[in-house]
Amino acid sequence: MSTKRVADLAHGRSGDKGDTCNVGIVAYDAEGFEILKDYLTEDAVKEHYGDLVKGTVTRYELPNIHAFNFVLTGALNGGGTLSLRSDHLGKVMYAWLLRMELPEVAA
Repeated sequence: MSTKRVADLAHGRSGDKGDTCNVGIVAYDAEGFEILKDYLTEDAVKEHYGDLVKGTVTRYELPNIHAFNFVLTGALNGGGTLSLRSDHLGKVMYAWLLRMELPEVAA
């Protein structure tokens, strides 16, 4: 079995709200949404981002559109006006999550 990534099942978008980043992940279909619902837990997403997210990860489900919104606090090193990080506005944080590998069970 080949390893699947979130990007095989969904697309995304992200942006900043000060030092908080919103990451939206939208599954291509209902089946992908159900798989992602099992694997994109708050803990798994927090672990995936590692030291980039200093605060909490909160997941909101939007099942009618097969989507999730993850709110990452303490994720932008102070936010756009304070951070020296290359992505200080969190515009590519979704791409990082799309690269997350899913367990072989989901393949």
